[in-house]
Amino acid sequence: MKPHVAISIGDLNGVGIELALRKHKKIKEWCKPIYCINKEMLSQASALLNLKIPTDFKLFATKGEFVIEPGIVDAKAGQYSFDSFNDAIKLTEDGITKAMVTLPINKEAWSKAGIDFKGHTEVLRKHFKKDAIMMLGCSKMFVALYTEHMALKNVAKQFNLKQLTQFLLDFHKCIHPKSKVAVLGLNPHASDNGVLGNEEELIIQAVNQVNKKLKKEVFTQPMVPDTAFTKFNRKNHTYYIAMYHDQGLIPLKALYFEQSINVSLNLPVIRTSVDHGTAFDIAYKKQANAKSYLNAIKEAVRLTHK
Repeated sequence: MKPHVAISIGDLNGVGIELALRKHKKIKEWCKPIYCINKEMLSQASALLNLKIPTDFKLFATKGEFVIEPGIVDAKAGQYSFDSFNDAIKLTEDGITKAMVTLPINKEAWSKAGIDFKGHTEVLRKHFKKDAIMMLGCSKMFVALYTEHMALKNVAKQFNLKQLTQFLLDFHKCIHPKSKVAVLGLNPHASDNGVLGNEEELIIQAVNQVNKKLKKEVFTQPMVPDTAFTKFNRKNHTYYIAMYHDQGLIPLKALYFEQSINVSLNLPVIRTSVDHGTAFDIAYKKQANAKSYLNAIKEAVRLTHK
């Protein structure tokens, strides 16, 4: 049976609504989508795009109305994308849908709207009071982030043995039990045995504690970050844990930008997302690449059958 999937519409000044309208017929093959947008905003977007609204385009009417301005960072658009996301959470939490898929938001628009979150994952953490894990990638390679949207100067301050150990345990619960996970060091050359830093000592302790508890070698010792994503290492590892945002996402997006998605782990609900932004530069002008959106839908559906 096809599962119902809630779709938060993202920033309506961006490409999300175009993806939803253009690919509705395709994703109906896999699920029964419910779009968190009201008729007024949908009609406005479809007119700007010159796209017909499918007759079976089922809505959950997220409240609000504003003038869509393609490619513009706007507080009202930010607020609407936030409200759409919260409606998708409610639909999924209440069991009306089996999963949620989120289209891209603009962090600056959220900030302009006075929303004190840097992204979807932070909202999910607070709502469910769980340590959600952000994982991005595709079937060829997934990267989980130990730290996410923070200044690089603050990353080392987040290293804590108890916290990192729990992160590894939580991550293991969310993946295939036979997977071997590549753990990256923080420093260049994984610190060269303490010459360039001591954070790797803490990573080693956490890895050893978790492997001992699991009674198998699931997590590697800290790998040198600049060689971790070579073809050889990618052949031997599907899952990576990066210590900070760009350490993991630069290689991922260089290799699999169009295919990759965002998956929230360690939550009581299923949430996937596109792994790209609002693409304001092409919004309502040029067709956006839909691979990430389609992959996010596929993964959400797959997870409902686990």
